[in-house]
Amino acid sequence: MATKAEAPSLLENAPGIIPAMLELTKPRLSMMATFSAMLGYLAYQPTPPGYSIFLFLLLGTALAAGGAAALNQWLERQEDSRMERTLERPLPSGTIHPKMAFWFGLILSFCGLTCLLLGVNALASGLTAATLLVYLLLYTPLKKRTPLATEIGAVSGALPPLMGWAAAVAATPTDDGSLAFGWLLFGILFAWQMPHFMAISWTYRDDYGKAGFIMLSHEEEGFMKVARKSLVYAFLLGVLAIMPVFYDFGGGPSGIPYLCVALVLSFGLFLSALRFKQANDKDGAARSLFFVTIVHLPLLLTALVIDRFI
Repeated sequence: MATKAEAPSLLENAPGIIPAMLELTKPRLSMMATFSAMLGYLAYQPTPPGYSIFLFLLLGTALAAGGAAALNQWLERQEDSRMERTLERPLPSGTIHPKMAFWFGLILSFCGLTCLLLGVNALASGLTAATLLVYLLLYTPLKKRTPLATEIGAVSGALPPLMGWAAAVAATPTDDGSLAFGWLLFGILFAWQMPHFMAISWTYRDDYGKAGFIMLSHEEEGFMKVARKSLVYAFLLGVLAIMPVFYDFGGGPSGIPYLCVALVLSFGLFLSALRFKQANDKDGAARSLFFVTIVHLPLLLTALVIDRFI
């Protein structure tokens, strides 16, 4: 018997196809990936010598991120149909046929990789290809096998700023810029994702269980394990955030204004993770931690880029 996601023909529900295809790209997550790549570029080169490489970086990252999101939903369409939070997505709701979602995601991904290869450099395109492979072929299937899938997924989520850094190095070929600072940005993004996704995994633990995803929150003493991991990575993130002040990754160390911002943001995130660990209202504390992570990352990266300008 066909599921709801398999039922419609390619032309069925035509009036809703365009907004549904946009929804397939998970615009907020795709924008976050593009924003991270942009800041990775600007952290190295605040004033681009030419805008061609910079624009191709943004376009290629946005297309590849949107394609990855669409392919992820194609792979997980059955699981999404079992969860309340994803039941109205284009595939489980029947707005878009799975074949259309598959080809849409594949074409977007190919176009993104091509933009980066031709408009930026092979390294940026290769890092993006690695992001797609890790996200789709490792993270997505492993979500139903091990809680460690979260760490694997965090690798793919942390690569965009490294892609931006690689693009900036390509834009200034006379520089001897290394990828050291790009790897620091990778570390910051990786550490940030852990409290962010731990908060999500606790909030939607029942939904994830219905879909068959194996989460840390489902284990014995799951809450303490989730809260402890959030706290450890919040501390690690704070350490990584202040490293640009004490180590010159190129262009001189960051200044006192950035240090003040990094300390305030890091303390706020660590305090929120600590409250999560000690909370009686676990669901409320998880939502609060999620909100703090959403505010933390763009402010930290923006402060880092502004510091490179001044």
